[in-house]
Amino acid sequence: MKGTKLIYVCSECEYTSPKWLGKCPHCGAWNSFVEDVALKETPASPKRVVSITADGGGARPFCETEAPDYIRTATGLSELDRVLGGGLVLGSVVLLSGEPGIGKSTLLLQICDTLGSHRKVLYVSGEESEGQLKLRAERLHIQGDNLFILTETNVEKILAEADKIKPDVIIADSVQTMYLDQSASAAGSVTQVKDSAMAFIGKAKSYGISVILVGHVNKEGGIAGPKVLEHMVDAVLCFEGDRRQAYRIIRANKNRYGSTNEIGVFEMTDEGLCEVANPSQMLMADRPDDSSGNCAVCTVEGTRPLVAEIQALVTPTAFPSPRRTVGGVDYNRTCLLLAVLEKRLGLRFSGHDVYVNVIGGMTLDEPAVDLALALALISSITDRIIPDDLIAMGEIGLSGECRAVSQIEQRIKEAARLGFGTAVIPHRCAEKLPADLGIRIIPVKSIFDVLKILRKERKEQAPDEA
Repeated sequence: MKGTKLIYVCSECEYTSPKWLGKCPHCGAWNSFVEDVALKETPASPKRVVSITADGGGARPFCETEAPDYIRTATGLSELDRVLGGGLVLGSVVLLSGEPGIGKSTLLLQICDTLGSHRKVLYVSGEESEGQLKLRAERLHIQGDNLFILTETNVEKILAEADKIKPDVIIADSVQTMYLDQSASAAGSVTQVKDSAMAFIGKAKSYGISVILVGHVNKEGGIAGPKVLEHMVDAVLCFEGDRRQAYRIIRANKNRYGSTNEIGVFEMTDEGLCEVANPSQMLMADRPDDSSGNCAVCTVEGTRPLVAEIQALVTPTAFPSPRRTVGGVDYNRTCLLLAVLEKRLGLRFSGHDVYVNVIGGMTLDEPAVDLALALALISSITDRIIPDDLIAMGEIGLSGECRAVSQIEQRIKEAARLGFGTAVIPHRCAEKLPADLGIRIIPVKSIFDVLKILRKERKEQAPDEA
């Protein structure tokens, strides 16, 4: 008997090659080829195609097509509902990804408690036993009268069991452990992940069942499996955060039924994931007083304004090439600001190591953080203190000018609610603000005006601490 023929498939574009290649000649991705088994189709066993329509009818005129009534179901966690766009949509397929141990299974088991009160839920686990799930459910105080547990990895058996139970929601943890008998590839391969996901999508669209798929991530941080997996599902949620820290963030990279700018904030406790209703207060809880190198900024995630703290540490370097360590903001953007400050203000960052960090593990990726980051860098290299009740927001150009940002009034109101007394904003934004916001506004046109904000006196050490 001839041995099994192996091929290599690109996980980005599914280009096949008889041998491993470092770079895909079709899409140009590096180190994207994974080993797979070549299938030889025969007329006796043709490859099955999954249909996503219930009736399988032909084409109809568009004017006769009825708009579907997408019924949303609350998951019991308002932070998750915010990211989903209001709740779990009937017949939708959601892909939830995240690092190992970040809390994906805990989150899904928690929402089963609320969904199980008025919906029938089938929780399929391909990684844990029933005993392990029971122990976690007891720790989370989950009853789940309409919750059914199935430990299986065969997709055909899972869908057959779903036909018997007729659930409203199917949770598959995880899609990388599922496999189809029709494919000879190993579970987790490109072919198996795509075919297994397509089988679940066909069941969801045909019978109006909401499906949540858990996806593993690779070492680069992307979702394991083919890139087409993200195009097949209706929503892609990413669970972010450090396992050594208590706070977690859910962000939507794709959502056909809602915005992709919303985020949900959770805190990991002994009793599971707890919602953080006021993340701004949480991020500013342990802010140091009278310390140079830190500045507050207000960023907008979807419809929610968040106040975060940017810290910068600038120290002289003993090496010919200074070090740049950046966390929470874009590295290239930070290097750009350093070049602008050195060129326009004459500050010698080229002879200093620069460390930048955003407190709480937040990632700030909008240009509105430029002004606060520049203030923190100037404060650290000059050792001058930024007033504790000052918050800054604005974009900085290559000439040092300060440009306007969007939703400035919403940002100002959030800063005033948290007790900030002064806001540094671009001068164009100050012209559009009402006069009764309860906070002092300092308009700036360029980074030259920013220097006037810092305290003139240098930080002095207290006599009793000498």
